[in-house]
Amino acid sequence: MPTVALDSVGVLPSAVDTKGWLLLDKDIQTELEGAVYNVYNFKFDKAEKQFRSLRRRYPNHPMPYFLMGLSTWWKIQPTSFQTTQYDKVFYAYMDTAVTKAQKMFDADNNNYEASFFLSAAYGFTGRLHGERHDWRKATVDARRSLNYLKKSQEANGLSPEFQFGQALFNYYSIWISENYPLLRPVLLFFPKGDKKLGIQQLRSVANNGFYTATEARVFLLRILKNEENNAEEALPVSKFLATTYPDNGFFQRYYALLAYDQGEFADCERVSREILDKINRGMPGYEGISGRYASYFLGYLMQNRYRDLTKAKDYYQRCIVFSESTGDTDGGFYLFANFNLARVAVKEKDAAGARRYYEVVADKAARKSDQYKEAKLWLKKNAKF
Repeated sequence: MPTVALDSVGVLPSAVDTKGWLLLDKDIQTELEGAVYNVYNFKFDKAEKQFRSLRRRYPNHPMPYFLMGLSTWWKIQPTSFQTTQYDKVFYAYMDTAVTKAQKMFDADNNNYEASFFLSAAYGFTGRLHGERHDWRKATVDARRSLNYLKKSQEANGLSPEFQFGQALFNYYSIWISENYPLLRPVLLFFPKGDKKLGIQQLRSVANNGFYTATEARVFLLRILKNEENNAEEALPVSKFLATTYPDNGFFQRYYALLAYDQGEFADCERVSREILDKINRGMPGYEGISGRYASYFLGYLMQNRYRDLTKAKDYYQRCIVFSESTGDTDGGFYLFANFNLARVAVKEKDAAGARRYYEVVADKAARKSDQYKEAKLWLKKNAKF
């Protein structure tokens, strides 16, 4: 088994025939720059119009189908994958991208552009199958994605686009082995992963890539926040995404969350108000999940920064409504909105309201948590009400 990290180049770039590769075509990149921007800024109609134009000119190339699939992916992601209405369309585009890329690869198994699209398309479909808890299909697609990733790594030096898959593998290789045991035999053919190198590669792709730059930032954001527990470093990444793509509800709510977490309350308030305004206007990608975040943050700020309990109660109640509309009532913002409403009710000597909210807290909170203990103590002391 090789011992080098997964960033080597097996074939010198000069030895690879890249003629006809759309992935490296600078004119195509210039043409699609606005379309790629529009995908991430949720202007899907504008983006897809350009992708369809590309498809008319290159009907046998996987790129336009993959980009249409990517556009569809971003219609699903903001709902935390709760919506399934775009699944069939997404799978259809990615399956077509696979078919087109496979034909190219069969004609020339050194066509690294084809292996890139095969690895990427299988990677995305595998992710959605995993979100849908179809582990058999997820594992099959992940295996195929890894196989083509191994092939495409030979062209790692040709473009930052090729480095994206290796970056993810380097960081997540241990996680893949633990969560997809059927992939362990495949992983034997890869070098051992390297988390530090994976983060470095994601930063490089984010700064130098074209098609994969924003996806690299999205993964970098999630890794820093969720895996590395480094909200301080995640904040500027989220700020860049939310500022660059101001109509992306997913990026905006992440930024609001990290601004709240890091005490940047002015930015948190501004972005939260923007989110609620865009929900009211029915803008694409702005729905109950983002509303749950924004209304909770504003409730907290009204309660603790502005001491306006009337507005605080209104935002907390809106948070509860948003939470119930998306089925997110097991804890989190739903729990703390009820908890804070209970405390406000106690302060206002509203025993009936305090009971109503504390009963929710007692039902939802972890038994060893301070919130549970406070709720149970109040309910015990005020049993007569």
